[in-house]
Amino acid sequence: MIEVMNLTKVYGSTRAISELTFDVKPGQVTGFLGHNGAGKSTAMQVILGLHSPTSGKALINGVRKRELRDPMREVGAMLDAAEVQGGRSAFDHLQALADAGGIARRRVVRVLEEVGLAGVARKRIAGFSYGMRQRLGIAAALLGDPGVLILDEPINGLDPDGIRWLRALLRSMAAEGRTILLSSHLMTEMSLTADRLIVIGQGRLIEDTSMEELLARFQGDVQVRSPQAARLAVVLEMAGATVRLAQETGTPAASEMASPSWGEGDLLVTGLSAAAIGDAALANDCAIHELVARHVSLEEAFMEITQ
Repeated sequence: MIEVMNLTKVYGSTRAISELTFDVKPGQVTGFLGHNGAGKSTAMQVILGLHSPTSGKALINGVRKRELRDPMREVGAMLDAAEVQGGRSAFDHLQALADAGGIARRRVVRVLEEVGLAGVARKRIAGFSYGMRQRLGIAAALLGDPGVLILDEPINGLDPDGIRWLRALLRSMAAEGRTILLSSHLMTEMSLTADRLIVIGQGRLIEDTSMEELLARFQGDVQVRSPQAARLAVVLEMAGATVRLAQETGTPAASEMASPSWGEGDLLVTGLSAAAIGDAALANDCAIHELVARHVSLEEAFMEITQ
C-alpha cells in the first residue's frame, strides 16, 4: 500500500506539492491525473525516496522507501525510460539491476520475454526506439516481481499492441492483489485501465474517487429521435428537461421548435434520464425511433474538475 500524508515539497520559492494526502490501495489500478506541472512526477519522486519531503510523509507498506528491507521485491518503478546507459545491451542493463538486488538471472530472461524484448536482448539500447525503451523500463520495474508498481507515463511511445499488452498486464497484476499507481495524459486509455483516480492540480488534491463515481457525477445528455419531435420537445420541457436540436449549438425553447414544418428530428435532452424520457413519450403517444444516453468521457470530466 502507498500512503501519502500531508505531503509538501518546496523547491526554493516554488511549492510543487502542498499538503497532499491520498492512499493507493492494493487490488486495483489507481490512475494519477493532472495537467503538466500539477506535481505528479514530484509526488512520485518523493514516494520513491528520490527527493525528501519538505513536510509530511510518503510511505510504502508502512515505511519510507529507504527503510524497505528488500526494495526491488517490494516496489518497482519507471519514471523516465530514457535514463539508461545506451552502450549496454538490454540484457546487460537488467542483469546489472538484478545483481544489485540479488535477483536470479532466470528472472531477467523471463521479464525480457514478458515485455516482448527477448529477440533484441543482446542489442545495444542506443539503437532502441522510444517504444522499446519504454518496454525496457517496464521490464526493470517488473524485475523484482514487486507488490507495488509505480509507472509515470508508461504508455507513451507504445504501439496499439503494446498498449493493449500493458493494459492487460496491469489489470492482471491488480487482480492478484498488487498496488498500482499509474500516471498518463492519455485519457481514453486511462478510462479503460484504472479503477480509481487521484486528480491533483497546482500540487493539491482535487479528487480521490472511483472511475465509476466520477463519470456518474457528470451526466451526459440523451439523444432522442422521434417522428413527433416538436411535440415531444414540448412534453419534455414541461417535465423539466432542457431540449435542443442535435444539429444546433444553441438551446431554443421547445415552443420555438414546435412548428408544422419541423417533423422528425434528433433532440438532445438534459435533465431527464433515458428511462424518464421513454415514459414521458409513451404517456403522450409520441413514437421514439432512437433513444441513446450519451456518457461523458473521462477527458470531459477531467477538464471540468480541473478548470
